Amino acid sequence: MNELFGHTRDVVKERYALRTPAGFVPSCLPGWRNCVGIVQISPGMGADFSQLLITFQKNSEGRGNTGRNEYVVYVLEGKCVATLNEKKHSLVTGSYAFVPPNCDFLFSQGKVGTRLLIFEKRFQSLDGYETPNVLVGHERAIKGNPFLGHEEARLQVLLPDHPSFDLAVNIFTYDPGATLPFVETHIMEHGLVMLKGQGVYRLDADYHPVQAGDVIWMAPYCPQWFVAMGTTTASYIYYKDVNRPALP
Repeated sequence: MNELFGHTRDVVKERYALRTPAGFVPSCLPGWRNCVGIVQISPGMGADFSQLLITFQKNSEGRGNTGRNEYVVYVLEGKCVATLNEKKHSLVTGSYAFVPPNCDFLFSQGKVGTRLLIFEKRFQSLDGYETPNVLVGHERAIKGNPFLGHEEARLQVLLPDHPSFDLAVNIFTYDPGATLPFVETHIMEHGLVMLKGQGVYRLDADYHPVQAGDVIWMAPYCPQWFVAMGTTTASYIYYKDVNRPALP
């Protein structure tokens, strides 16, 4: 329950949205059984992708085929088994999986309370490049590199930086007081979840305090900037569309 009657930090505007766990409402998601599903971002708010939060309960599973879409699944907490095109992969907190188009998938055998973050979009092929295959990894195997030479802001790139991929999913970690080096304004769209810590996010011309669990959508060309606040590191995982022409 909100601390103040009728109060919320949630904001949904034409060019950005801030969503907080206090405002999440479960949805019935086809293929997901005995799960709590939250649609955090979708075309309903103007996005060109969807972002889902799946929380496992007893005997949970998610089963289906990606069809024309692609997924990136990140384990926020817990563990489960991902069967992708009949091959099993054990996933734990910090694991991630790229699930390509036309892929049969089953997420099952999850510990109660396991939480999956899913970025889903329509795959855009590129002439001369093959569709990527299933890729499974863990964030601990990805080195955090200083962003534009700033040691206090480190970027982990989870997917290969290759033209065959039309999306990127990265983790940004900031030391207390660290910032994005400048206000970014670019063609890429973002979906983001705060993983830990807190800070202030500039979205368009507005400034919002954010903390672990908060969700942000940023439309193309929405000015954006972040500063980590408090005494601990802050980090977030985010999606962006990449490597495709500006014209469809």
